[in-house]
Amino acid sequence: MAKLVITQNIEELHLDQIKKIVPDWEIVAGRDSSVWLDHLKDAEVIVGWKKEIAEHSIFADSKLRWLQSWSAGVNSMPLEEMEQKNIVLTSANGVHAYPISETIFALMLGLTRKIHTYVRNQQEKKWHHADMNLEIHEKTIGVIGVGHIGKETTKIAKAFGMKVIGVRHSDREEEFVDEMYTTAQLSDVLPHCDYVVVTLPLTNETHHLFGAEEFKKMKSSAFFINIGRGEIVVEDDLIEALRSGEIAGAGLDVFTKEPLEENSPLWDFENVIVTPHTSGSTEHYTKRVIEDIFIPNLKSYAQGGVLPRNVVDYKKGY
Repeated sequence: MAKLVITQNIEELHLDQIKKIVPDWEIVAGRDSSVWLDHLKDAEVIVGWKKEIAEHSIFADSKLRWLQSWSAGVNSMPLEEMEQKNIVLTSANGVHAYPISETIFALMLGLTRKIHTYVRNQQEKKWHHADMNLEIHEKTIGVIGVGHIGKETTKIAKAFGMKVIGVRHSDREEEFVDEMYTTAQLSDVLPHCDYVVVTLPLTNETHHLFGAEEFKKMKSSAFFINIGRGEIVVEDDLIEALRSGEIAGAGLDVFTKEPLEENSPLWDFENVIVTPHTSGSTEHYTKRVIEDIFIPNLKSYAQGGVLPRNVVDYKKGY
């Protein structure tokens, strides 16, 4: 009998849907490790990455053939070993498009209309204009990474009449994107952007993609938004760019070290909004992972077919 381990709490509705697809399988589900730890070695399919999986299912003999990540990012997993063992990895890519694009614009609008400043003033019962005079309409946004999140971001940008510049591996045309460039052309794009939004995954190619040179190329009036991964940015260079006024401000959901250390200058800049890696949080997360990604893949897997959704390319890292 094949075994499926789900390291998250899911609703009975979803469990019933899964059981109908694989009625003869043993299914173990629950967030607490005591529920699933002893089952990892025998699991053919696991949903939800946990650090214990490496020891019991990847670096040891196991029956694992397919791992469904609970997150879009997979850079924390032992990808090389998983590839060597022919373990199929699928990500939760696409689940975050709505909540993260909403956070991106919350940060952009917050910085532009100084909402974060007014919140601080409210706490002090301070009535002050704060020299707020910027608007977002008809500005230029550079979306660095035009995947699921980037595409949703470009669509929303058009509602503000923004000029949209996209950057990714391929420069093929994309709906809602006015100009498309490759990552190799990033330096040519940055001087034209009023907002630079990073939605990239962390890979060998994107590690420290943004450093001192990139911030120097940005407008001094531009805002930098990062909801990708902290390690995409040389954090000390970002701090210096903010301190020196090379850029106007930043909205940051991800950091090199998380939680962000208490002594980080990023907490204290008046032109920075910090959120604790929560941009992907949503009331619909579990539903989207299970219904939109895992169940379609499980149907194909049960019939011996190729998985149709979100298979990770080990060479690319996403």
